[in-house]
Amino acid sequence: MTTIFERVETALGTVSPTINYASAPYKGALPNAYVTHQLINSPAEQHADGEETERSYTMQLNFWDIAGIPSTTDVDTAMKTAGFAKSNVRQLPQDPQTHHYGLAVEYVYFETRSN
Repeated sequence: MTTIFERVETALGTVSPTINYASAPYKGALPNAYVTHQLINSPAEQHADGEETERSYTMQLNFWDIAGIPSTTDVDTAMKTAGFAKSNVRQLPQDPQTHHYGLAVEYVYFETRSN
């Protein structure tokens, strides 16, 4: 079974031109532009006969760029193709040390489990 983290990284790996990405927090030298991802919430959505049958995952992708508020267009397309739906978007404060501008975007994935 593919984990939600593998699903996100597979989607991000299809973005062209390629982007720098990692599970939050990004480790090592920071590139001028990069994306981090983390699981925000994962509630069970439905049960049948005492077993979980549906679960949703809210993944937050944080876009960071020295040049200004980053574009999410290419990632939006990759995530949609991977079965995610775009949800909440909000601006993040500029990092006072690195001066990266940030944008947080949540993507939701619904998984149906068979018994």
